[in-house]
Amino acid sequence: MLTKTQKIEFIENAKSELKKYGTVGLIPIERIPDRLLQKSKNSIRSDAKVLFARKKLLLKSLEGEERLKPIAEELKKQHVQHAVFMTNDTGFSIFNKLKANQLKLAAKPNQKANSEIVIKSGETSIQPGQTVTELKQAGIDVQIQKGKVVIGKDKVIKKDEVITAPISKVLRILDIKPFTVTIEPSLVLSQNMLFTKDILGIDRDYTVGNMHKAFNAALAICIDKEIINKYTVKKFMSKAYTKAVFFGVKAKLYDKGIVEKLLVNAFLAAVSANSAIAGNAK
Repeated sequence: MLTKTQKIEFIENAKSELKKYGTVGLIPIERIPDRLLQKSKNSIRSDAKVLFARKKLLLKSLEGEERLKPIAEELKKQHVQHAVFMTNDTGFSIFNKLKANQLKLAAKPNQKANSEIVIKSGETSIQPGQTVTELKQAGIDVQIQKGKVVIGKDKVIKKDEVITAPISKVLRILDIKPFTVTIEPSLVLSQNMLFTKDILGIDRDYTVGNMHKAFNAALAICIDKEIINKYTVKKFMSKAYTKAVFFGVKAKLYDKGIVEKLLVNAFLAAVSANSAIAGNAK
């Protein structure tokens, strides 16, 4: 528990630090395991500074600076514990560094599966005994084959299905950890622009790939409908030139770019005629 003097000192120091950084954000840390919290903090140690304190102290630290008002307003609405981070790096960079630190967690009874969980069939490393009974109680098709415990067929727990106590125990026995926890900034203020988690979490490669697909689809439509723009004009000019040369040769127009082809055609015709005459002469 901080004394009044320590609280005042914390607020003053925090205000002073916040002025040094161009990017400030909120990180939800409630129910985050300590080992993940420490690992995540270490991953951004060289790029960012994190303030851990009670909500009231953090709010007082953010007050007084107009640019940080959106962060303070968002923090007021939150009902879970948050930390404040500050950096001169981009919010996207910090978001990705934090998200890269993930921790697999075991399932607890009465939790809902956030994605499909599959207990696959096949041989296990479990020893025959009480564990087999527990597997059967969870509805698992289990058999003993040549002294080994074998799961006969897949057991599927669907997304949003409640995980029962027996299933939870089986998942622990089989060392299946279906839940992933990570720390993700919920709101970031950078260069007077606000970024939510949805925006910060945009996958760069996925987005660029979609942009390429959309561009190629649009280009195909422009070419099909003969829409001229800076991306199609070269293709249309090349196509028009090819057509012009074709019609020029067909019409025997003595023009630059065509006469050479007419000469080649004449030469080939002469060669063919000579061959035909020589053949008849024999």
